[in-house]
Amino acid sequence: MTRVEDGGEDVVGWGERQAAWAAADAPSVARSIFLALHAAGVREAFGVIGGGIAPLAAGLANTPIRFYHFRHEAGAGFSAIESWFATGRPAVVAVTTGPGLFNVLNAAMAARVDGAKLLVVSGFTSRAQQGRGAVQETSAASMPVDLTRAGSIFHDVFVPESEEELAGAVGRIVRGLAAPGGYVAHLGLPLSLQGKLLPTPRPLGAAWRFDPPAPTRGAVDACLDALRDPGAAIWVGHGALAARDELLRFAEAAHLPVITSPRAKGLFPESHPLFIGVSGAGGGTGVHQWFRTRRPRHVLVVGTRLGEVTSFLAPGLAPSERWTHVDIDPAAFGAAYPEVPGRGIVADAAQFFAALHARADETGWYARREPSALPERHTEPPLPPRSRGDVRPSYLLQAIQARIVDATDALVMSEAGNSFTWCNARLRFDQPGRYRTSAAWGSMGHFTTGCVGAALASGRRVVAVVGDGAMLMNNEINTAAQYGARVLWIVLNDAQLGLNHHGMLALGMRPLETQMPRTDFVAFARSQGADGLAVTGELELDAALDRALAHDGPFVLDVRIDPTVPSPILAARTRSLESQTRKGGA
Repeated sequence: MTRVEDGGEDVVGWGERQAAWAAADAPSVARSIFLALHAAGVREAFGVIGGGIAPLAAGLANTPIRFYHFRHEAGAGFSAIESWFATGRPAVVAVTTGPGLFNVLNAAMAARVDGAKLLVVSGFTSRAQQGRGAVQETSAASMPVDLTRAGSIFHDVFVPESEEELAGAVGRIVRGLAAPGGYVAHLGLPLSLQGKLLPTPRPLGAAWRFDPPAPTRGAVDACLDALRDPGAAIWVGHGALAARDELLRFAEAAHLPVITSPRAKGLFPESHPLFIGVSGAGGGTGVHQWFRTRRPRHVLVVGTRLGEVTSFLAPGLAPSERWTHVDIDPAAFGAAYPEVPGRGIVADAAQFFAALHARADETGWYARREPSALPERHTEPPLPPRSRGDVRPSYLLQAIQARIVDATDALVMSEAGNSFTWCNARLRFDQPGRYRTSAAWGSMGHFTTGCVGAALASGRRVVAVVGDGAMLMNNEINTAAQYGARVLWIVLNDAQLGLNHHGMLALGMRPLETQMPRTDFVAFARSQGADGLAVTGELELDAALDRALAHDGPFVLDVRIDPTVPSPILAARTRSLESQTRKGGA
């Protein structure tokens, strides 16, 4: 600690008045780090400032990177994730020592599972102070190992104590942010290094570009040979979102039907005649019917691990002979269906579909393939509004489809729980990148907060369909009000944890602690500086959505939904859990 004079008396503090590292043009280590990150494409940073990162915050403030101060580190982390998915720019979340770092770990794990580009920068206790009773000590001795070394949460962890160590760390981080696939790193910085001034300007990190491996002629020919199966299909996931045009061109020319994972909704137009359906959580019966009636020998899988949310790990969704699996991560091959053989191809999705098209066109493959007839598409008639009672979730989603998905370019997000399943099942997208949800991790509070980061980074309207339980668990309405984020929260207010409640009933249990007092989210929103409106019946819904969309700023639509209607995936999810329980006990 340093003593500084204040009114003639010494005051204990961590810095000094007019600290050199706080000057706008100071060549501080902290400022140099963020200038290097800006050169690597970072434009936004999110976080919660604390004493352990004060010099870091000063350095960040003196760079072109825009910093948004949040109310909780988890909300800042989820917002950083969604800013990446909304813009394609890597994001930073800055947190202080101890609790600050612990609070952001849920978001860091979500980033790892979802394949985001995220750098967590935190304060850290210097080696000289470790074990001496430092406040909020953050060190290898006091923290779980995955916070201080690469492992299940972070791809890389760096805790430099010198300029030389820092230069190597930032160089690795810059390369990780540029490489294909997700990258989540942790940079821990002691105060002694954060505020250090560099005697001469020194670049930290250098720009890198990575070219993914191109598919070989042999791999392309083998895939085309397998896809001559009349029952073959293409199953695409979130990792193929950038391949929309190439996928559409090849699938149409080959007359190959397409399945998408929940996170890939819109990658292939859901109104297209070749679209079979969304698989897994929230999907309809179309995918299961295709596998049951067409009995495909081969399926081409691109950009998905086919995990539980995508497939429910159902044996009936596997080809009878083999997979062809394309991904930039070879660990995806055979992960969900280890008993089914296949061919793994490490390649970029867009390059692979382009190579398939070029080779098929060159060899006359399109003319030789004999596709099977497509199943007849069934369209449900629109629901008329009922004049009494709570809003049915299906009617709410019908209104969201008409007034938001079809009539605007807003980004739409669905929170874990009933919101996720209803949106997956009922919303239809014809463009990729307009829908976001977290599948494998699925933390409550991800999208009640992440929507703010997406709106701030992209400048677009973001609509978050969330449950009342998630909204109470974590929200950043106050942050959205401070920065004028164009976020519309549509809260499914049924005064219960709906997915838990109906899930327990489906499993033959008596629901346990699933009910809670009803919250007035309009009053809550207004208390935070936002606006809101309550909807208590279906006849009010259209006008309420129009008013909410016309509001230029954060808005909460509190929709009282029918608590008796179960999630559309509940039966399939229950069967999946029961099957896994039986296997686990075998």
